[in-house]
Amino acid sequence: MPNEAPWSVLRLLNWTTDYLKEHGAESPRLDAEVLLAEALGCQRIALYTRFEEVPAEAVRNAFKALVKKRAEGAPVAYLVGRKEFYSLDFHVEEGVLIPRPDTELLVVTVLDLIKSRGNADVMIADIGTGTGAIAVAIAKHAPSSKVVAIDVNPQAVALAKKNAEKYGVADRLAPIESDLFSKVKASRTFDFIVSNPPYVTTNELMNLDPTVRDHEPHLALDGGPEGTSVIERLLALAPERLANGGELLIEISPMIADRVEGLVNDSPGLELVATLKDLSQLPRVTHVRKA
Repeated sequence: MPNEAPWSVLRLLNWTTDYLKEHGAESPRLDAEVLLAEALGCQRIALYTRFEEVPAEAVRNAFKALVKKRAEGAPVAYLVGRKEFYSLDFHVEEGVLIPRPDTELLVVTVLDLIKSRGNADVMIADIGTGTGAIAVAIAKHAPSSKVVAIDVNPQAVALAKKNAEKYGVADRLAPIESDLFSKVKASRTFDFIVSNPPYVTTNELMNLDPTVRDHEPHLALDGGPEGTSVIERLLALAPERLANGGELLIEISPMIADRVEGLVNDSPGLELVATLKDLSQLPRVTHVRKA
């Protein structure tokens, strides 16, 4: 009887891709590659030059443990402790929301608006900063900006600080543990307020992909019965927290776009500029200006 083929990098990837696909992973091949690169301690791209290599047993065991957790629904980002956002690699950890590609539209929009102001010095508040992805990306690409990164979750505040230090913007980024503006000096106003708030309705939350529903913090997802609980509070505070000519940008779910626009139109001191669409042509960012 011939010996079984060795567990080369390529064989491990092929087997794991099929295994994760059977367990409902949306991107099984990518997941397999990211997890194997993590176990090997190399860049994912390096796998393509190592297909014939047979990893040591200790590496295979580490990989097997990661794959088992992924098959059980654990997000890849939590398993490897990082997630790319706006071409930056952010530290992530369980208990803090994983950055999403959809949120990059918020960063692009703010950076364009800063540029339209001639890259003048601006003060920005990022509400619900999480990992600090939005705040750090803006600070990194807009050297004239200063950012207050606000989150009610102390774990998120610590993680945002860590990511700010990683990218050398800690001198212009102040993480604050606060429920919206409650711990921010009353006289402080901002040129821009940006936020990726909880906007999933409580009912929708129960129907989310188990990878999200069972592993990511509901505090950062659950927007209440209408998905707008936090957004309503933010709109009420924005007029007094925006400087003259200040602008507010909120990431939203396409399902609540009309409702959010209605709330803006009913908010004294604010005017709706536009609701911007993402790459899938779905409403994604509500742009508001101080009236």
